[in-house]
Amino acid sequence: MSQQIDEPEKIALLSRIADALDRLAPQEQFPDSLEQAEGYFWQAASRQLQPIAAIQRLPLSCLCGIEQQKQLLLDNSRAFARGRRANNALLWGARGTGKSSLLKAVHGQLLSEGLDCAIIEIAREDISDLPLLMEHLSKAPRRFIIFCDDLAFEEADSSYKSLKAALEGGLAGRPDNIVFYATSNRRHLMLRQMIENERGTAINPSEAAEEKISLSDRFGLWIGFHSVGQDSYLEMIETYITHYELPVSFDDIRAEALAWAMGRGNRSGRTAFHFILDLAARLDVDLPQS
Repeated sequence: MSQQIDEPEKIALLSRIADALDRLAPQEQFPDSLEQAEGYFWQAASRQLQPIAAIQRLPLSCLCGIEQQKQLLLDNSRAFARGRRANNALLWGARGTGKSSLLKAVHGQLLSEGLDCAIIEIAREDISDLPLLMEHLSKAPRRFIIFCDDLAFEEADSSYKSLKAALEGGLAGRPDNIVFYATSNRRHLMLRQMIENERGTAINPSEAAEEKISLSDRFGLWIGFHSVGQDSYLEMIETYITHYELPVSFDDIRAEALAWAMGRGNRSGRTAFHFILDLAARLDVDLPQS
């Protein structure tokens, strides 16, 4: 015969179960102060903001061949850091063309001008945590650039809807002290096949496709990046040699730099930097982290 549990014991038991579940559930843990570090990384598993002591970046002057892109992002970011309203920004285009490097360099430029603005990186797979993160940051006495690198959505991935709502939707809107920047190889953040599938299977194909395309519309600032020409590529090489004070003449390694790009099938900022790393190793020079 089963033992009966009276009401007070039942309440106490349920209370202990609830406490145990609370201890098991991940809790939002934020630093006591968000005013010290230059940047943070959102760790979804532990719901923590991990401070980044020093962000690896190049000076803005070292980024060549993207002058218009530099000015657009710098103007928007500077206005935001000065307390004005600014656009969310989507940096899209070919791989290795300097999208994330520009974002970090612009942030460094803001700090060099005495503008207090922290950068927070959130991984693509953790984008569903964006509303939670924004809610917490909205209470902090500081301005934040939330950054997601290589943002894109695959077929059957519906998390893009959460991103749309976090960027502009809802009655409260986006907090005044937050702006969201993303880099992507895709202008509309999703495969063309995803959009075409919606047109082919939906009751109203045009409306279904528009829902997906409208995600990129939540970014008021679109900045495109494209493969650079030979002159711009060589300018990058020469700029890096000067910046890192490599003991070599640009004229002496010009042909090597062109052969390096040809071997990789593209000319880009990433290709140029990889050549410099190889060159520094052969010259027995230890390059600094930034």
